[in-house]
Amino acid sequence: MTEMTDDTNTTEIRRQTPTSSKLIYLGLSLLLSLSLIVLVSRESSRSLSSSRDRASTAQRNPFETLTLQARAALVWDIKNQKALFEKDPGAVLPFASLTKVLVALTALDLIPDTTVITLDKSFLAEEGDVGLFVDERWTLRDLVDVSLVSSSNDAATAIAAVAGAIEANATSYDVGRGRFIELMNKKALEIGMMETRIFKESGLDAGSGQDGAYGSARDIARLFEFVLQHRPDILSATKYAAVKNVSINRLPHTLKNTNPAVDALPAVLASKTGFTDGSGGNLAVVIDPAIGRPLVVVVLGSGYDERFSDVAAIAEAAERWVASGR
Repeated sequence: MTEMTDDTNTTEIRRQTPTSSKLIYLGLSLLLSLSLIVLVSRESSRSLSSSRDRASTAQRNPFETLTLQARAALVWDIKNQKALFEKDPGAVLPFASLTKVLVALTALDLIPDTTVITLDKSFLAEEGDVGLFVDERWTLRDLVDVSLVSSSNDAATAIAAVAGAIEANATSYDVGRGRFIELMNKKALEIGMMETRIFKESGLDAGSGQDGAYGSARDIARLFEFVLQHRPDILSATKYAAVKNVSINRLPHTLKNTNPAVDALPAVLASKTGFTDGSGGNLAVVIDPAIGRPLVVVVLGSGYDERFSDVAAIAEAAERWVASGR
């Protein structure tokens, strides 16, 4: 009986041994698999977290990814009185035709909007031709639109010469232009354009290698802010791709905006271009990506075409910034 029992137990143990080994092996395999799953999960979580952090950073400040050709740039938040983006905003650079906004502001402060300006032959000798005629008559207010929308140097010269001559009580247009430039510099200081110096009303080359006007991106932002707050009508026509106008002589003119991308900007309120070989490509615009949140965008010293792509990229970043609730 005993012997038989022992043999039976031994046989039973031998039968159980392979089964136990399999269970142990399966347990170890399961444990290893779980460990690998945990490890992969942790790495995935870290990678996802890192991606979220990067995305969050970009969302927090969309301006960080900008690559611009402009030597100087600024986004000025008028409502909150702060810069949203800056690139050498105080660098003193040539303005080129951005100067004409200051021409308009200075003239409209000196003489009535309805003042009649007759175009003298000497006014039409400036570089660039937008189809104005000798002895053509314009009201000051309409000639301002010609000078800003189509960036007419002839119109800017006429405005400066006539307004300056009236203020100085002079019969010489050269005297008038000289006086007007003095008043432009005075006006610039009054509104806080501390780096600005004007030598020629059109912003073109003033001779001897000197550009017609100098200042900073910060100065231009101040100018646009001041105009929007005190004489918003000055810039109202510049938001359109083209404007039709008629002189007092009933000569029709279609003023083509020198900013070909003006229609593509988000809720654009104003636009002014500038370009000379010395200045490179300049552009200043005002956009309102949220109701009542106007932003002045300025680029100086970019390329002829690149100024438009620079401003488009900045405007897109500004729109994302405002949309995020900032």
